Amino acid sequence: MQSFKQKYLINFWDNSHSFIALGILSAVYFGIFGGVWAVTGEMTRWGGEFLEIFGIDLSSYSYYQKQNLDGTPLSRTDGIMLIGMFIGCLVAALLANKVKFRLSASKIRIFQALIGGILSGYGARLAFGCNLANFFTGLPYFSLHTWFFTFFMILGIYFGVKICNISFFKPKAKLQCVNKENKPLIHNKKRARWHFFLGVVFFIFFLSWVFYLGFTNGNIDTQNKQSLLALALIFGFVFGFIIARGQICFTSCFRDLFLFGRDNTIKATLFAMMIASIIAFAFILQGHTSKLIELSPAVAIGAFLFGFGIVFAGGCECGWTYRACEGQVHFMIVGFANIIGTMILALTYDFLPPFFKDGIKINLLNYFGNLGGLYINLTLLVLLFIFVLIYKKYFFKKLV
Repeated sequence: MQSFKQKYLINFWDNSHSFIALGILSAVYFGIFGGVWAVTGEMTRWGGEFLEIFGIDLSSYSYYQKQNLDGTPLSRTDGIMLIGMFIGCLVAALLANKVKFRLSASKIRIFQALIGGILSGYGARLAFGCNLANFFTGLPYFSLHTWFFTFFMILGIYFGVKICNISFFKPKAKLQCVNKENKPLIHNKKRARWHFFLGVVFFIFFLSWVFYLGFTNGNIDTQNKQSLLALALIFGFVFGFIIARGQICFTSCFRDLFLFGRDNTIKATLFAMMIASIIAFAFILQGHTSKLIELSPAVAIGAFLFGFGIVFAGGCECGWTYRACEGQVHFMIVGFANIIGTMILALTYDFLPPFFKDGIKINLLNYFGNLGGLYINLTLLVLLFIFVLIYKKYFFKKLV
């Protein structure tokens, strides 16, 4: 029992295996709910509902109408799923005794959290998706706009790495001896037991909520969203738990490649997306439809701002979620700034010129046939994999 606790509840999980598990689960999520695993759309609704608390009428804002503010976070599957993610991250952090209140290291980091969070929130919603809906759970679903998004997101990440590598933005850390007497570090067992107990309490609360939703909403029917609330909560919890134990942050995919020549994360991500593509393809053959967005300047600019923003802030939606639940104030700021960014976009969206938002929708399966579209999507993923290998070789050759 102790070895199980140490291996699965306390130690971090293998990052690559966690990505693959998320890829498979996200494809199954698509098969059940008919939509991709995504978070910024629901965060946009949360921002809109916050504005409504202060009496702001959102009926004239087209973006909020597109996002559909009907219901509440507790009655929408996306809302319940996102809440489940937070609970999963918190339970994982508590069980592993990883929760500790930590302030930002410097004022410049607070500035980066605010600006980066706003840019990533604004960019994600301008492109109608973040690196979940338009990358990890986007590329496997055969809409060409996701590849368009990925290209400009990578550009944004690259420039973000270059900017953050300027000495002005580097942490001004000072080495200090805090253990002058060379005493062994003391493990606070009482604190660890208290956190573990709290984690169990939150897990019991989660299970109770699942049972309540299951009993009150009747038998599962994919055509009845209310009957899927219990499943949405379970999926959200599992997503959050894996994110926290695997320390999953999609920012690291290309940031680490450009910064350190490290390719473990992005290779695992691409492999997971290949598996997800095949599973999603099977569901689509059974009648499921994938999300299609126009190839427009808005998607390009939004992707670039998002990519730059997540690097500048230090984390994407998945990254700031689990880190905020661990008590890192910097990422709490990133999260709030992210929602503010969605609010700014939604309130100003109608002022953007039509040509900036208009474009064509291209489904690879419709344009090239089912098998042709699958082959093209898998080929593009393989080519991106090859690009990663070539860039890594170029990175280290440049250092010689």
